[in-house]
Amino acid sequence: MKILQNSGVPIYQQIAEQMKTDILNGKMVQGEYLPSIRSLAKDLKISVITTMKAYEELEAQGLVSAVQGKGFYVNAQDAEMLKEQHMRKVEEALTEAITAAKIAGLNEEELMSTLKTLLVLSQEDE
Repeated sequence: MKILQNSGVPIYQQIAEQMKTDILNGKMVQGEYLPSIRSLAKDLKISVITTMKAYEELEAQGLVSAVQGKGFYVNAQDAEMLKEQHMRKVEEALTEAITAAKIAGLNEEELMSTLKTLLVLSQEDE
């Protein structure tokens, strides 16, 4: 897990986002326990409170649950919810791309051409 001290994004959010990504991508599966709050804090050299806040963020999103005395584990992920989460990420990334294209002076045709090229290249990687 990579934590950037000077990124402007709070550390707890960085942790939560990275774990959320791992859960949504299937790297962390249903029933798997997250590292203990203390061990993660020690590994990342951060406060236990910061780690706890990250885990509480994941719990509030319904991605993990707490078990008294055992820690936090990954919840079962609803396929429709997963698709919705990924769709939201796609929309955010495309919105950023549109903004960048406007700044770069690209028109709609150039932007669509770039997207199509990237799609073709991504299929070749598979």
